[in-house]
Amino acid sequence: MFTHIPNYPQIEKIETGIKGFDLISNGGLPKGRTTLVSGTAGSAKTLFAVQFLAEGIQRSGDAGIFVTFEEEPADIRRNVKSLGWDIEAWEEAGKWLFVDASPDPGEEQIESGRYDLGALLARIEYAVSRIGATRLSMDSLGAVFAQFRDGAIVRSELFRISSILRQLKVTSIMTSERTQEYGEIARFGVEEFVADNVVILRNVLDDEKRRRTMEILKYRGTSHQKGEFPFTVVSGRGILAIPLSAMELKQKSSNVRISSGNDALDSMCGGGFFRDSIILASGATGTGKTLITTEFLNGGAKHGERCLLFAFEESREQLFRNADGWGIDFEAMEASGLLKVVCAYPEAASLEDHLIEMKDIIEHFKPHRIAVDSLSAMERVATPKGFREFVISLTSFIKHQEVAGLFTSTTPTLLGGTSVTESHISTLTDSIILLRYVEMNGSMRRGLTVLKMRGSTHDKDILEFNIDGSGMHLGNPFRDVTGILAGNPRETPYDFHSL
Repeated sequence: MFTHIPNYPQIEKIETGIKGFDLISNGGLPKGRTTLVSGTAGSAKTLFAVQFLAEGIQRSGDAGIFVTFEEEPADIRRNVKSLGWDIEAWEEAGKWLFVDASPDPGEEQIESGRYDLGALLARIEYAVSRIGATRLSMDSLGAVFAQFRDGAIVRSELFRISSILRQLKVTSIMTSERTQEYGEIARFGVEEFVADNVVILRNVLDDEKRRRTMEILKYRGTSHQKGEFPFTVVSGRGILAIPLSAMELKQKSSNVRISSGNDALDSMCGGGFFRDSIILASGATGTGKTLITTEFLNGGAKHGERCLLFAFEESREQLFRNADGWGIDFEAMEASGLLKVVCAYPEAASLEDHLIEMKDIIEHFKPHRIAVDSLSAMERVATPKGFREFVISLTSFIKHQEVAGLFTSTTPTLLGGTSVTESHISTLTDSIILLRYVEMNGSMRRGLTVLKMRGSTHDKDILEFNIDGSGMHLGNPFRDVTGILAGNPRETPYDFHSL
């Protein structure tokens, strides 16, 4: 029997408006408290502080104060215009106010006697009351420490600022620098103690690949999700976090079948693929993965379905030429609005940027079928952990659209083997089609089998197939041959099928 859990009062939070972060933080930043955002160079600390104010203005009309210790206000205004944020317009509307504490480049800093931040506090209090601000960002604390040598005094003054901000009932962010991605929370070792909450932004270089992540290290008195979560920065939108925790196992399941585009393959699959299934076609280069993709798209267009192809290995011209060689007119499909082809090199962007763009295109085009050729090409620009998160996020998103998704994966050897892609996605797929070369009697032949078909019976044989100008043609099963899927085919000495 479950015991009754008391419903204790929770600390009120305000949504930051930073997509994904509010989910990670279970609702946003604790209202009326101070949060330290710490990170190395290039980790988007200043952007986080700016976006916190910008989203408040755009979403709910919350006025905000930006206290800058480092960059001049003119530089900040200019830097964020590419994100669609017009700070000057918000200043004119009385929704944004700068408190400029940045050093004068032509003035030498001379420390004389005991330094305090009393004058700055007075300016902040005046600014808050002037525009009725409820949000405040300070960027960055490191600049304060850099100007004054007495760390104890600066620490006491920072506590004083934090206390005053709480009295003013503003929800505030302070940014600070780190010297390394994993180690001390902030450069001077005291910044984290003046804040109720700590958020760490990282810009990690792993195997020559950059990957940005965010982690909530401390949220005093309230809950948050644990661990690192990838994020990216998108022009016109700012920071976008991509938490796997946003995914829910609530997608519907359909018994409706759709054609693979090949009648013989449909027969092997028990009547075709399910409408909302994820299919993986795995094989060596040249085994027919792109052909299966082409027939899959053509099968949808024949039934008036919109089809979307993400191609990461071949150009649009190559894909259209290949399709034409198999008797399929991609140009006509595209002209009728039933096909959209998006080609990009994996190296053109980070994995997180690719994921965001793919989701945007899917939401805008609203396809009935989606194909990715090839998913394994994306491994080149990702860490193993990042790639797995990408695969899980993309497959989950497609399943929630209740459309069919076909992914291709290239095996590492000509005769078989499991690719990294296959190991990442196999448990997420509803169907797996394996394409293999079979070396027999001094010649190379091709074989196809349906390894997995969730929720349906399917043909267990490995069928030989040929490719010609009209596509793929499945033939007879390989008999008296073992080791095909393992990449070591050999004839069996006995005819087990006759027993």
